[in-house]
This record gives sequence, structure tokens and C-alpha cells, in this order.
Amino acid sequence: MTEQIGAAETLADRMERVGYLVDDGLATALFLAVRLGQPVLLEGEPGVGKTTAAKALAGALDTALIRLQCYEGLTASEALYEWNYQRQLLAIRLAESHGDRLRDADLFTAEFLSDRPILQAIRFTGPRPPVLLIDEIDRADDEFEALLFEFLGESAVSIPEIGTFTAARRPIVVLTSNRSRELHDALRRRCLYHWIEFPSAARVAQILRRAVPAAATALIASAADFVGQVRALDLDKPPGLAEAIDWVSALSMLGVTELTRPDATRTLAALAKTADDRDAVTAAFGALDGPDRARA
Repeated sequence: MTEQIGAAETLADRMERVGYLVDDGLATALFLAVRLGQPVLLEGEPGVGKTTAAKALAGALDTALIRLQCYEGLTASEALYEWNYQRQLLAIRLAESHGDRLRDADLFTAEFLSDRPILQAIRFTGPRPPVLLIDEIDRADDEFEALLFEFLGESAVSIPEIGTFTAARRPIVVLTSNRSRELHDALRRRCLYHWIEFPSAARVAQILRRAVPAAATALIASAADFVGQVRALDLDKPPGLAEAIDWVSALSMLGVTELTRPDATRTLAALAKTADDRDAVTAAFGALDGPDRARA
């Protein structure tokens, strides 16, 4: 499939077929990542669709998605590989039952490795290279980034007891960051880069129309406009595309065909994620075009 992607436009078409609308800039960045075999770093505010882009890329290429969710304290044994000590212990006991004694060289082999996401991507044997999503790399510690340099640059992982595993086919690597902290220059140098802006109201309406096809056209237009205005408020957790989709899904499920202030209020659970945000959005209803236009 990857060899059939001859242009960014082709990739954009394929991603649209799996439900993800992509603009020219993002389509080109992902296309280059696929064809050059180079990792791509996607940055943007939370909720702009970075993670979903990686998922859609895997769907468009009809290949597996392997996900590594980053967090503070993430270790190499959780991201790269670890030894299966229980299996090693069973092997030792089995050998002893036969009067044999295993050496370290017998125990630290590929047979006793437990693959974590990065080694899974390197040793992947499917018909097409997988998409490896390293999600929210900015949540991991600085030190963890250094563990990725060899993999990002050479598609390889060195295991002291065995040697180096190098991918026969480079996995397609997508890193995402919400810019909660600055990433190392060394990591950026190993990646293509693309910044994802929150889409315009018209684009949000297109996305909502695809995600919630049962929703009324008037509701989608009003909701897309309203979400854009809400994001301009000083909120703890500005709603992203996922929250917008959840909100319109909730409104549509309740039979709402046109946005009104009472309906917006009773469904804010899908849109506002903190008590302060709920108060801020509710208090700002009078200054927002959407609910003001709406009939109470």
C-alpha cells in the first residue's frame, strides 16, 4: 500500500475515506514521512487531531497501529523491551530437572525478550510497515528522549546482552507533542515537523458532518461556530475536535436540530471539562453569537 501512495493528494484522499479530513500541509508532511521513512513530529494545542491523524494514517495505509503513550517516569523496559524473568526462571528449573545448568548466554537471548511498542515496530512482520505512534512525547522525561535517538535515526535498538536489532523495513513513526515542555534539538533534528492549527469553523463543520452524519445541518453549523468562540475564552481545557464531536453527538441523540441555550447548557458535560470552565462558558453565553442567536 505505501508504495502505491505516489502523491500527498493520494494520501489525503485515502485518509478522507477513513473519516479524517486533512489539509495540504499535514498531508504533505505525512506523505514525506511515509515515502522518506523519516519520523514526523506533529505539534499543536490539545484537541487539534494529532493522535487521530496517526490513527487515520494507519487506516489509510491499511496497516497496523502500534501506540506508545508517554507519561512522566516512562522507562526503557516499558517502551523498548524487557526480559521475561518468569520464563527464564521456568527454563532454569526445567534444565535443573534434567540435571543441566544454564549459562547467562542461554538465558539472555531473543527467546526471552518481551517486546514493548518500539521493539514491536522493529520486529513487525506484517505485509506492510506499521505506524508507530509515540503519543505526547512531551509528557515523558528528558532522559527518555535520549533513549529514542538510536531508534529515530536508525530504526534500531541496541540490547547489551544480545546486540542490535534493526528494522528490515522502517516503521512509519509519528510523534505528537502538546508543547507542555520544549523537546531536545537532537530529537527535532531526527524528525520532519508539522504544526497543526485548530481548524476554521467551516472545517470543523465538515469534520462534524462526517463524524456525526445524523446531526442536522443547522445544528452542526451553530455548534462549529460556538466551539470556535469557546476556544477563544480563557479556559483550563479548551474543547478540541473530540469534545466537539462528543457534544454534537449528545445534542443529536437528544433530538436537537438547532442549537438553543437550554440545550447547550444541559449538554455542557461533553464540552467543558472543569467546574471553572463550565462556569466560564455558561457566564459567557450572553457574549457568544451561537447561544445568543439561539432561542431559549
